[in-house]
Amino acid sequence: MRLTVELAAGRKSSLLLRNPVMLAAGTCGYGLEYARIAEIERLGAIVSKGTTLRPRRGNAQPRTREVAAGLLNAIGLQNPGIETVLRRYAPIWSTWQTPVIVNIAGETVEEFAELAQRLEGVPGVAGIEVNVSCPNVRAGGRVFGESPEAVAAVTAAVRQSTTLPVIVKLSPNTGDARPTALAAAEAGADAVSLINTLTGMDIDLEARRPLPAHGTGGLSGPAIRPLALRMVYEVACELRERQPGVAVIGIGGITSASDALAFIMAGAVAVQIGTANFVNPRTGVLVLEGIEAFMRAHGIENIAELVGAALP
Repeated sequence: MRLTVELAAGRKSSLLLRNPVMLAAGTCGYGLEYARIAEIERLGAIVSKGTTLRPRRGNAQPRTREVAAGLLNAIGLQNPGIETVLRRYAPIWSTWQTPVIVNIAGETVEEFAELAQRLEGVPGVAGIEVNVSCPNVRAGGRVFGESPEAVAAVTAAVRQSTTLPVIVKLSPNTGDARPTALAAAEAGADAVSLINTLTGMDIDLEARRPLPAHGTGGLSGPAIRPLALRMVYEVACELRERQPGVAVIGIGGITSASDALAFIMAGAVAVQIGTANFVNPRTGVLVLEGIEAFMRAHGIENIAELVGAALP
């Protein structure tokens, strides 16, 4: 069976994944701990924890809240900063067969561009995922991903700063991801990944205060899967019509091979496993094995036969 997936086909630094199963940013750290407890070498790729120019301590505790069929988190992009990532982790990634895509986050367009420049040509860095669900300090704190124009500006700046494959991770909180997906595609993205978390909250009944402590958090997990699937389907339809060279990567509540196959049939060339990693770190491997079993059972020789199979 052929499971390989190519991102950024035709570009100088195209990225060939051995299979379509990836791990989502923030759910496997920088991969080192994960590599000790699961078969990281069997996966298509991992996406590193969100990385910023300077170290960030993150938000106050409590920063997570388990809810029905999901997880609320407001980590606040805690990370050691790009310098430490390049010094401590990239040399290790360069020894792995599984490619590592670095998720980047900035407060200005210029910060995104500088992060991309710093990653260019670094052994062990296979691509960049651009987190546009960050507050834009020059727009009063409005999230970049709310505006197609802001998404286009960030994407264009990153694209001009690197030859690496560029994936733009879209926010679902606009309700319709098609305008921002098209803006990213037209500005030079090789792929879009969606969805990021949905804004939500809970209440601590004893303290009578919002949870997480930040006030709101991002909802992930099985609860968001139907919404994520709908958005992937809509974006895949839009891009196939208007930007057919731009790939779609599906994210949101994937816990099984059946979930992953639904996203693939909805137009995703690859999927990312997120919150399920906290329940079972081997979820990615189990999803891959389930995809292989489905293909054998149905006599499918190439995963490409399933990509977009449910699209009109």
